[in-house]
Amino acid sequence: MLYSAYELAYFAVSPARVAAGLGSQFWRSPFNPAAQTWFGRSSAAALDVFEHMMRRYPKPEWALDETIINGHEVPVKIETAAKNDFCNLLHFKRDQAALQNAHGKKAADPKVLIVAPLSGHYATLLRGTVEAMLPDHDVYITDWIDARDVPAACGRFDLNDYVDYLIDFMRTIGQSSPSVDVHAMAVCQPGPALLAAAAIMAEDNDPDRPASMTIMGSPIDTRRSPTVPNVLAQERDYAWFENNMIFTAPAPYPGFMRRVYPGFVQLYSFLSMNSDRHMTAHYDYFQHLVEGDGDNADKHRNFYDEYLAVLDLTEEFYLQTIREVFQEHTLAEGKFMHRGRRVKPEAITDIALMTVEGENDDISGIGQTQAAHDLCVNIPADLQLDYVQPAVGHFGVFNGSRWRTEIQPRVAKFMRMAEGAAVKRAPQRMAAE
Repeated sequence: MLYSAYELAYFAVSPARVAAGLGSQFWRSPFNPAAQTWFGRSSAAALDVFEHMMRRYPKPEWALDETIINGHEVPVKIETAAKNDFCNLLHFKRDQAALQNAHGKKAADPKVLIVAPLSGHYATLLRGTVEAMLPDHDVYITDWIDARDVPAACGRFDLNDYVDYLIDFMRTIGQSSPSVDVHAMAVCQPGPALLAAAAIMAEDNDPDRPASMTIMGSPIDTRRSPTVPNVLAQERDYAWFENNMIFTAPAPYPGFMRRVYPGFVQLYSFLSMNSDRHMTAHYDYFQHLVEGDGDNADKHRNFYDEYLAVLDLTEEFYLQTIREVFQEHTLAEGKFMHRGRRVKPEAITDIALMTVEGENDDISGIGQTQAAHDLCVNIPADLQLDYVQPAVGHFGVFNGSRWRTEIQPRVAKFMRMAEGAAVKRAPQRMAAE
């Protein structure tokens, strides 16, 4: 019912939104003699703010057509390396001739699977993450599909399916070039799933298991430094989430009748956590428009075009994540089951582990990601690294200047170090080829 009410409200306000857009153009028109007056600029700015707040934001474009390596421009083409009902594996394929020219020799950069969070936003939220990794890495990313766009006939998708997807993706990447190491990097929500996938592959002695895994701002054990979302998950029982957070996708979406956790509900939760900050940002946006500060206005629009674009999650994935990760802490307790077998992080012995946290993270508190080291007790100390980035919040861990200048270089160095430790697995990879 809520989903239908949301759709009805959107269509009801559409005429006002369109009118606001036209009005904004009217007040900015060079043919309007009042366009450059304070009243004209204020009217245009107010209408612009209203129109942007009321619009629906589609899935953003990646807009990563090139990367710069040693001063050389290297074209990038995005290809689909694997296609599934609920997620595609994208490959940011760099032009090989330009790449070789930029490096001055034939290069075999580390292959990196970036596991994007499935928590309400599209994978493009990690555009800055991908952009910083592209010069020195062969980058892949999980591109999760909006659950309301997946027909109900495609069946269920839960946390166990998520783990299976990651295993299949690492095999796909590894088998594409068995002589080159694969590294995996989980940003936020997928940390537990990546750790589970790596543990399963390690126990099975899978030749395509990653050489390293980097887990960033992730809820491995939410009992440590619990944040507002963690406390909420503990205060409400499982039935409350099932009865209040799950709705049926309406027509005309392809996933009509699929039970989902709507992206707009998650977005409201994100906005309400920092409502003052978002209100201030929109007031500043209004001021920038009035003052004609196009650069700062564009930065605001670019951020919110991404931030306000959301997707739905399947009922079973959302509820299982609530129960396993945030309420029962089964992975941290050594009780997480996958397809009838207990996941054993202690089985990991030759996969290097790096954890990254933000000092001011208000979503995954300090210690929640570090908990991965306590679970992976058989990884040698020289293959482990824990890093806490000062003065950044959750999004600063994987986006922004601190990510580019302080975190990413450490991650890249760690991956290079891990390659040497994985040399002994080369015969296995070659045999697979």
